[in-house]
Formats: sequence, structure tokens, C-alpha cells
Amino acid sequence: MLSNIPFSLLDLAPMTKGSNASETLTKTVKYAQKADQLGFNRFWLAEHHNMPGIICSATSILIGHIAGKTERIRVGSGGIMLPNHSTLVVAEQFGTLESLYPSRIDLGLGRAPGSDSITSQALNSDMRRAENFPNEVSELQKLLGPYNSNSRIRAIPGEGTNVPIWLLGSSLFSAQLAAEKGLPYVFAGHFSPRFLHDAVALYKQNFKPSNTLSQPYFMLALPLVAAETDAEAHYLSTTSKQRVLALMRGKELWLTPPVKTMDGLWTAQEKQQVDSFLSLSVTGGPASIKHKLEMIAQQLGVDEFIFTNDLYDAEKRNRALEILMEAKQLSSNE
Repeated sequence: MLSNIPFSLLDLAPMTKGSNASETLTKTVKYAQKADQLGFNRFWLAEHHNMPGIICSATSILIGHIAGKTERIRVGSGGIMLPNHSTLVVAEQFGTLESLYPSRIDLGLGRAPGSDSITSQALNSDMRRAENFPNEVSELQKLLGPYNSNSRIRAIPGEGTNVPIWLLGSSLFSAQLAAEKGLPYVFAGHFSPRFLHDAVALYKQNFKPSNTLSQPYFMLALPLVAAETDAEAHYLSTTSKQRVLALMRGKELWLTPPVKTMDGLWTAQEKQQVDSFLSLSVTGGPASIKHKLEMIAQQLGVDEFIFTNDLYDAEKRNRALEILMEAKQLSSNE
């Protein structure tokens, strides 16, 4: 079953404490190149601001850099937080990227700020922009679509590139909007699994065919912790747990080394919150990963998986991609 489902990656260019941006971005490029070599479908980068430990604020620049350092894999945003940007600037940036790397660029869009409220204010003084998200998605479709003689504003480059637009979300809003517009939809199960089943059902039941898609296309984002054995994977997963705990406490988001136990690092309530945050985590060796992904794919009718992979050690992080593909191969051999 998994053999027919594309695997993709969602990255935040995570930094270990004591490292720097240059070293982190070098590792990110090598990670993307590994994914390219292994046959992953997409490598997406998520816009975040004012978050020490995440080097992904200038998202479109990083997309271009990685596209230039890889050969086949599609590169894009997961996503661009549209309220932070002019639609014209986004169209021009992604039109430029598509012109440089034809048929390899994706534009995933979100309506959250990707930052705290103070940073959001610094990025965009109009805090009501998110309310206009549906109209701005329509504007982007026009700017990236065919030449319109009635429009006085043109994205050059951008016009006529038809860069694929995806809608990202963790609630029902983007699912409904993606269905209405006939666009592909990505659910953010890597950090907010609560509305997963309702969002997927809403999207599929209300989907209206468009020039973009004749039928729904659903991609699910999941946290991945892949290792040689289940025991090692559960040990390595403490890096993600520490990071989510730091996020909940409003602390810096460095990747930290795994620990033998989380006991003493969190309260019972915090443990429950972290476990809920990561409840869709695909953790284990190849057989366990295969089993969980097959169950999820069957239950939800997933068209594509996209994984976060926040391991502390860069070599183990790259090895996790091989293990994930081994799980895919196990499924295809049955």
C-alpha cells in the first residue's frame, strides 16, 4: 500500500545549541540532498520568525538555495504565512523560483503568523489580515495564472507560471477553503492532531473540482522518529519531546541531545500536553513505521505523507530517511 504513496519532508532548518546559522543551513542542504537521492517527492520549508533554534525565516531564499543544490526533488513552502506578506511579492518571489527551477516549486500557504503576537505586529501592522486569507489566495491564483488584460497589476515574473498552490491548516477553516477552491490540502498533524478526522472528512465531502484538481488530494504531515530498532527510536524521540516542552514553556527551541528518561524534566500535566501534541508521531524501526503508516493511510485515504524529522544527530537524521524508505519497501514486497 505504501509503495503507491509519495513520501515528502517538511523542514524547519533546526539548529543545535552552540551551532550557528551557516552550519545549520549546510546540514539542511545535505539533508535535502539525501532526500533527493532516496527518491522523496518534496522538500518543504516552514516559515517561522523570532524562534531561536529555527533558521527558516527567509523561506523563499532558502527554497531557492536548496532547489539549486538538488536535482529532482520538488522544493517549496510548508508554508508561507500569507498574512505576513504582500500577495504581489509572494507571486513575484515564487514566479522567480519557478522560472529558475521549472516544474519543481510548490507554494504552500497558511494563515497563521508563524510567530508570537509581538513579532506578528513587527511583520504586519494589520492584525486583521488573516481574515482576508480567502481573498488573498484568490489574488495569488490570479497573479500566478494567465495574463489578464483587465488587471493593472501583474507579477513579473510570476504571471503564467501557475505555481501549484496548496492550503495548509490544523483546523476546519483551511479544509473548507481548499474544498471550495478545488486545491490540494495538507493537515498539520505534526503539531495539532485534534481536528484531523473532521478536517479530512470536510475536505473530501465538500471538494469541488477545479482547473487545478479533478478530485481531492490530501497530504498529511506527521512527526517521524525512525531508527534501527523501536527501543532506539523511543530514546531518540526525547529530543522532540524536549523541544515541544520548550515550546509550551515559551523557551528557545534548540535541538537537544536525547535523554534516557523524561522523568524530572516535565510535570504530569506537561507530559500529557506533549504526548497530545505528538500523538501522531511515527516512531520505531522499519516494521513498526510500516504498520503505523499503513493503518493511517487506510483509515484516512492519505494521498501523500510529509514528515518532520527532528533528530539531534545529523547522521541519525539522515539515516532515518533511509529507514523510512526501507519501511516503504517492506510494504511493497508484501
